[in-house]
Amino acid sequence: MLVSQLESILFVASKPLGVKKLAKALNVSAEEVLTVVTELRAKYNVENSGVVIVENNDEYQMVASPDNQTVAENFIKAEVSGELTRPQLETLTVISYCGPITKPELEQIRGVNCALILRNLMMRGLVKERDDATNLLPTYEVTMDYLRRLGLNSLHELPDYATLHNHEYLTAARATQPTV
Repeated sequence: MLVSQLESILFVASKPLGVKKLAKALNVSAEEVLTVVTELRAKYNVENSGVVIVENNDEYQMVASPDNQTVAENFIKAEVSGELTRPQLETLTVISYCGPITKPELEQIRGVNCALILRNLMMRGLVKERDDATNLLPTYEVTMDYLRRLGLNSLHELPDYATLHNHEYLTAARATQPTV
């Protein structure tokens, strides 16, 4: 079970995670995390695997295999250079009016998984992830580049920002998400 849980965290995180943070998230010791990471590396870091687990300074991340670098880069380039999809625009709108916002809060409001959309928006430089000291989960907010592209000096210049930012539905939706 611990192997499965750690594997899921590394998969959805899409960023390097330290042993201490993983141990805290899983409520286990750092030694247990290292044992499981060793198991996962033995499973994934083999020939013909599409993903590998890399390590740097006691941080671990699940990434695409270097053997597939060209195909992965071509896919990413096509994803980033195209027009924004409707789900991406909806996600940007929610983050604009509700941010900073956690992924579970965003998903509660939108009603769908937003992991890939968030990744794509971050790769485009429209959204950034920020670690929150009071919460295990990072928060997401729009970037200065996003504001610049819209020609805004502040999010407060968005139509009906004050009303929508404090709307009772959004406040209630965010309140239903437990803090980790």
